Amino acid sequence: MRGEDPFCGTVLAGSARHGIDHGALAVHNQSDPPSPQLMDDELHIGPGIAIPLDLVQIRASRSSGPGGQHANVTASRIEASIDLDTLADVLNAAQRNRLEARFGTRASAVAQDTRSQLRNRELALERLEAKLRVALTPPPPRRPSRPTRASVERRLQSKRRQSARKHDRRPPSDT
Repeated sequence: MRGEDPFCGTVLAGSARHGIDHGALAVHNQSDPPSPQLMDDELHIGPGIAIPLDLVQIRASRSSGPGGQHANVTASRIEASIDLDTLADVLNAAQRNRLEARFGTRASAVAQDTRSQLRNRELALERLEAKLRVALTPPPPRRPSRPTRASVERRLQSKRRQSARKHDRRPPSDT
């Protein structure tokens, strides 16, 4: 029997009696309604930076690891990814360059922690949001350090010893 997956928007082959999903992959369509658990339709990356969820591709596949028969038939692993070229309207050039230096052309996050596809979707979006936030945070400016007085003294003493050693190797002068 065939049914529609409410989270992925794709028609899946499965057993209606048991609610089994036999599809290996399910892909999120942008026309799907957002998850009721998500409060906003945006990923809030930083102050004044919000990425619409329409730009994020969500893909569901079968999860690995324990779970018995449930894990073998449910597409509960979620991969949330975003093409960085689509962020031209949201980010300025410097921010996009910082992200591309870190991720390349795509940034993605995976969640397969729980048996629930909905909860894994939330986790994947949270992880993607955190990765983008960390990548957009500029590193703190480097403050040049000065050598300590003791290290300067050790260096100068070493130079004096090496100089005296080389001086002692010289042949005696006849003057």
